Amino acid sequence: MGSGSTGLKSRSPGAVRRQFDQLIREVAKFGAVGGAGLLVNLLVFNLVRHVTGLQVVRASVIATVVAIVFNYIGFRYFTYRDRDKSGSTREMSLFLLFSAAGLVIENGVLYIATYGFGWDTPLQSNVFKFLGIGLGTLFRFWSYRSWVFRALPAGEAVAGAESILEAAERQRRQDQRVHR
Repeated sequence: MGSGSTGLKSRSPGAVRRQFDQLIREVAKFGAVGGAGLLVNLLVFNLVRHVTGLQVVRASVIATVVAIVFNYIGFRYFTYRDRDKSGSTREMSLFLLFSAAGLVIENGVLYIATYGFGWDTPLQSNVFKFLGIGLGTLFRFWSYRSWVFRALPAGEAVAGAESILEAAERQRRQDQRVHR
């Protein structure tokens, strides 16, 4: 099975259901860490903007960097704690690369709103900061789960073995019905 394949065609309905349930749990954990990171991001953004008087996008970039550090800790030790930890340098490099891309997406939205359209009131800045965070989050979820916090190969082996055992059990039950 290729790394881009979900393998749904070769899996039993029970295995597909477990994979879906696992994805739902992952999304919930990602959402919990991301929700806390969102609060950190918005709080730091508003604090920096109002206390220092920095321009809106500079304050936003600082807040995003603080949230990235917060989120890495949450993702590594909560959301993806069961994932492969053998390549920590690779993991950190990819995390920073995809986080930087997310930072550009997030702050690009705010930049366009602020400097392209002149929408710079505190309310407008927060609305576009929030929108940018949302778009950046979609990108980050895909990239982190696909490239940074990859599943252990053993997990795929276990799921494959379980589907084989389930298929064998179904076949055994079917054979018992035929022989009765």
